[in-house]
Amino acid sequence: MERKDIESQVIESYKKDEQMMILVFAQWCINHELDPEELYIKAYPEQVKNPALHHALELTVPKTEAGEIADETLFNVLDLFGNHDLAFIVQEEIEKRKQS
Repeated sequence: MERKDIESQVIESYKKDEQMMILVFAQWCINHELDPEELYIKAYPEQVKNPALHHALELTVPKTEAGEIADETLFNVLDLFGNHDLAFIVQEEIEKRKQS
């Protein structure tokens, strides 16, 4: 396999993993009755239209059909991709939830 082919495979794998991270975030939001787009825009106001997030929203299921996504799982996934700003916004929402 040539170097170019390996690089293409690595890039494709990263994109798939990134899409999975976005889906985990979106489903976590749905499970906690939060708007994924609203939280994402708070973290990244310059990315108002994110096609990957819109695609992930099409794949989410209602809270009643979804499995549990632990807060720590979401933080770990966000951390893998360096989404520290989004993790900060998620932490704020978790704190609000704990205060309720």
